[in-house]
Parts: sequence; C-alpha cells; structure tokens
Amino acid sequence: MTPERAAEPFLLIRNLVKDFDGVRAVNDVSVAINKGEIFALLGSSGCGKSTLLRMLAGFETPTAGEIILAGQDIVGVPPYQRPINMMFQSYALFPHLSVWDNIAFGLRRDGLPKDEIAARVEKMLALVQLSEYGKRKPHQLSGGQQQRVALARSLAKRPQLLLLDEPLGALDKKLRERTQMELVSIIEEVGVTCVMVTHDQDEAMSMATRIAVMSAGRILQVGAPEEIYETPNCRFVADFIGSVNLFNGSVTVDEPDHVIIDTPEGRHYITHGITGTMGMPVAVAVRPEKIAVQAEAPTLEQRANASEHGYNCVQGTITALAYFGNETLYHVQLDTGMSIKVSRTNAARHDADALKRDQRVYAWWDGADVVVLTS
Repeated sequence: MTPERAAEPFLLIRNLVKDFDGVRAVNDVSVAINKGEIFALLGSSGCGKSTLLRMLAGFETPTAGEIILAGQDIVGVPPYQRPINMMFQSYALFPHLSVWDNIAFGLRRDGLPKDEIAARVEKMLALVQLSEYGKRKPHQLSGGQQQRVALARSLAKRPQLLLLDEPLGALDKKLRERTQMELVSIIEEVGVTCVMVTHDQDEAMSMATRIAVMSAGRILQVGAPEEIYETPNCRFVADFIGSVNLFNGSVTVDEPDHVIIDTPEGRHYITHGITGTMGMPVAVAVRPEKIAVQAEAPTLEQRANASEHGYNCVQGTITALAYFGNETLYHVQLDTGMSIKVSRTNAARHDADALKRDQRVYAWWDGADVVVLTS
C-alpha cells in the first residue's frame, strides 16, 4: 500500500448535493472522516443533516457528488449491500420478539450458522450489559435499555460504519446524560466508525470526536468540540454552540500582537492579532462564563490583560437572574440598551455578597478570552 493510499480517510464525502423539487437540502458538502471516529453532524431542524445521513445509509440518492467508504464509491449501492447499519431515534425494535431475537434478527436474515448467531448475540448482550434481559420483550425494558438493545442489534452485524439518528432523543434529560457516556464507551470498545446526527449541542460536545456544524445545507465548521466552542469561525457557529455575547464594532488599532475594537458599549483590547484590516466591521464574541461580574469597579490588577483602565469593561443593571445550583446566570442590561449574559459559579453554599436583581454592576473580561469574528 502506498503512503498516499494509507493516508486516505475511511469515509470521504466529496461535493455531495441533494435536491428535492428544486430545493437544495444538501449543498456541496465535502468532509473526511477517519477510522474509529465518532463524528457528529450538528444543526437545527431543516439544516440538511438527516438528509446527509440518509444518503450515507442509501435511503436517498445524491443529486451529485461522491461517498467513498474504505476506498469504494458506494453511491448506487443498495442499502442492504452496504457495510453500514443505522440506528433510528425510535429504535424500531420488534415488539413481538424477545431482546435476544431482536439482536439475532439481522444475523438470521444474512443466513449465518446458528452457533455463530448465538455467540454474537451473547457477546452483544454482555457488551451492553443486558445478559439477564435476553428473554424480555421490548415493552418490559426502560428507555435506556431499549436504546442499548437497538445499539446491540446494529453492532451485531459488525458494520464498517454505524449511523446514529438522534440516538438519545427519546430519553429524558438525566437518562440521556447517563447514557451518553455508556454509548461512547461501547462504540469505542467495538472500534466502529460512527456518524451521528443531533440537534442537541450537549450531546454532540460530550460524545463526538469531531463536530460538523451545519446550516442551510452547508457545513460551516468542522473541529473538535473544544475548537468549535472556543474558536468559532463565524457568528452563526458562535451563536449556535452554547451561549455568547456579540459586540458589533470596528477595528481601530491593528497590531501583530493586539487589536483594539470600538463598539457602542466600549473599547475592547484583544491580546492577539487577527486576520483583518483597519476599520473593517467585526463582532467581539465573549462567552458568559468568561465574564466576571461584581458590584465594584475591577482593579487594574484584576484586568491585567487590558492595556489600561476602561478597556474590556462595561456597566449595567441586573434585570433578571436564574439560579441553576452550580451557577447563576445574570442578564445585565448595559447603559447602551444591549443586554448581555454573565454566568458565575456558585462556589460557596451561602454567598452573603450575592448579586441581586436591579443592582448596578460592572462586567469585565480578559482580552485573551475573546474571539473576533469577521464573518
């Protein structure tokens, strides 16, 4: 095998297009996915992520483009001939069959010997920790257990590629959080490559090796969860992933090691250079947890990465707050009328100096914690 061949991605999607009655659902998507990755397609309803997944499965035929799996172009290959299994949001378990028979169903359809079917089913039951539940019917299981049965059935056929369509969407919040780690552990143990579709940011951030953020049929950014969150490449990604405050302004000082951006709310000192030009319109993106909030003005020592007093600092009034146990989220209306969100960790059980509604406060941040968005 040549070095070039060895370096090829396991799954290569190239210039993929899908039109429905003149409407472009997937618009020239190209992405490379490595073997063993858990790759998440993240976006709101109608962004094209499910259509993309269905084209991988073979349930939709691309209008144009290529899908190359392990070196083979699978466009035109029927779904039942692709080395791919898909787990649906509804799990699609057969209600009249036992857990054991649900897992064995696909293996029997493939004509495998009885001994091999039994060995695989028992291995899958052990893998998803349901060995004692083989004789039960799906309705006798919890939602999380049904999800694991569906996963076991998908993995029993040893697919090269596993597709997950909103895999935890039917579970309640606590069960979903607990199941996320279980699912990742099982997928990693098997070593299968996985592409999942979700609109849940927390699910994508906690499960995926890499994330592709989609909007209007296009992929806007691909990266590891921390890269997508900390260094978004455009306003849409910054606003879609988590919560963010966007200050609109223009570049007034542009140096290799820092820039200054003027906005109606104040001056922003950024402790790194940007790819831009003097006077160009930009947005300063600051995450709520990166902002400090207090009743008194911050000292220069507190704001060491602001070049002088007055940068990266705004004043306003707390108009609302929400207590979440581990943190409190404050809505601060600035004197310009803009409202920002600030989160503060509740490190102490009782905080005598807790901020209150209608209180005047200062909000400030470090110049290194800012992302400047030019698009």
